[in-house]
Amino acid sequence: MVIDLHPEFGLELTLGITYAYWLHERGELEKVRTVKGMKPFYYFCDNVEEVYEHRTINNKDAGLDNLPNNWIHHNAVALFGKDYGELTFEEQNSCNGRLDYSKWSVPPYKKTYLTDKFNTDKPTIFVSNRYNFEHGKRPLGYFDIPFLNETFNYLTENGYNIIYKRPKNNEFALDENETIALINGYTDIVSDVDGIGRMTDYQLTEYYDNITLMDDLIISSGYKLPTDTNNYNKIQLQILSSVDGFISMGGGGGLLCSVFGVPNISYFNTGTECKRDDYFGEDNYYTKMSNHDFYPILDPVSDIEERGYRDYTELTKKIKEVFNNG
Repeated sequence: MVIDLHPEFGLELTLGITYAYWLHERGELEKVRTVKGMKPFYYFCDNVEEVYEHRTINNKDAGLDNLPNNWIHHNAVALFGKDYGELTFEEQNSCNGRLDYSKWSVPPYKKTYLTDKFNTDKPTIFVSNRYNFEHGKRPLGYFDIPFLNETFNYLTENGYNIIYKRPKNNEFALDENETIALINGYTDIVSDVDGIGRMTDYQLTEYYDNITLMDDLIISSGYKLPTDTNNYNKIQLQILSSVDGFISMGGGGGLLCSVFGVPNISYFNTGTECKRDDYFGEDNYYTKMSNHDFYPILDPVSDIEERGYRDYTELTKKIKEVFNNG
């Protein structure tokens, strides 16, 4: 069987790689054709061709229709034998966020990539942020600087190290939303910080002794921007395998944080996850990625637009509940 696809990263991770690994376990995977930089995610396949320079948000063009699951938000046909629109309201709710797991297996990334190279004397929390166009609109789903400042203060004061990731969109193959963000100049999260002044999120991390930018870790480990994308992803997987918990934005980055078997608190506001009832049931694919402790925090975009700001109250409460270094 040949896997050939170039969708958004989160869809490839959840729908494509899981099928490829299932085929590998049965000796049925012949070749993978994928996006530049993805070989470390397909470490189990000896025949990986990186043929695509870009990803696409057009699922039909991305190669998803050749997979057992071609849509990330449900698989109504596999679960009920009919299209989503033909289901009753109760049936829709029961299949929201559920996939067909009969041909679905997550590679053991932590077992494969765990190394003591990134071990520290304190537990480490990985904060995964993003800043992109979403659904054709300006960035809305991201952690702003006031939230980051409060969270960094809490975690560092309670004995944690932090690794902070917010891609600059020059580290890997981009999809249309990421490309539009760059074209329109959405490259920095900027805000005023009391007592310090105006700064970016990257600059904020410089005020803490025990916060490290993931890209700095990767560069210090031998990665050369922007050409060696395979080495970037290999080192990233090693880092993610070494941390003790995640605070993530929902989406592709949050999905990646869900495969390492440690708590992941993920914040959702712009996606389908906030629009469908019972999305995060026990068979949700986020939880299935590694049967970890997964905590979804929902702040729907409609509520944000009505009140005029993102409300991180429940997210902060959950962070303090889960990461108390007790």
